[in-house]
Amino acid sequence: MTFRRIPQHTLTAAMAAALIALTGCASTTPATPPANVVAAASQQADLSTFYKLVQQAGLTETLQAQGPVTVFAPNDEAFKALPAATLDTLSKDPQQLKTVLQHHVVPGLHSKDSIKENVTVTTAAGTKIGISKAGDFITVEDGMVQRADITTGNGIIHVIDTVMVPPAKK
Repeated sequence: MTFRRIPQHTLTAAMAAALIALTGCASTTPATPPANVVAAASQQADLSTFYKLVQQAGLTETLQAQGPVTVFAPNDEAFKALPAATLDTLSKDPQQLKTVLQHHVVPGLHSKDSIKENVTVTTAAGTKIGISKAGDFITVEDGMVQRADITTGNGIIHVIDTVMVPPAKK
């Protein structure tokens, strides 16, 4: 077997062509965020229950409106952890369901980086929730943020591992 020497300029040209071809594969354009928190929730596999309940409670229009809003959205596992009777009660009482979901919505943008150590914020339901941060860990009431900063056109979503129930009205 004999080897033929490839001229240097041919090798350089072939490498340049390969580099140009591969560069075209990488997109430098950032993905456009979903228009609103409802659209973003509909695209997240682990928020399918939250998305369905937002529709059932009649909150779709509210959460599609101009924000900004921060949503602490319980993941599907959080809803599965609720007693079946609680979820059944909520699904039969749209007003109570709406209040529970609004307890997860906070006016304004509260990104992971903007949350400081311990703060109390007022929700869309008029209730208060505590948010704490220790290093990279963020807790909301008794829940832990599993995924932070899902950016949308009208706000931000943080996926949490629990369903927060507002305090009973006196």
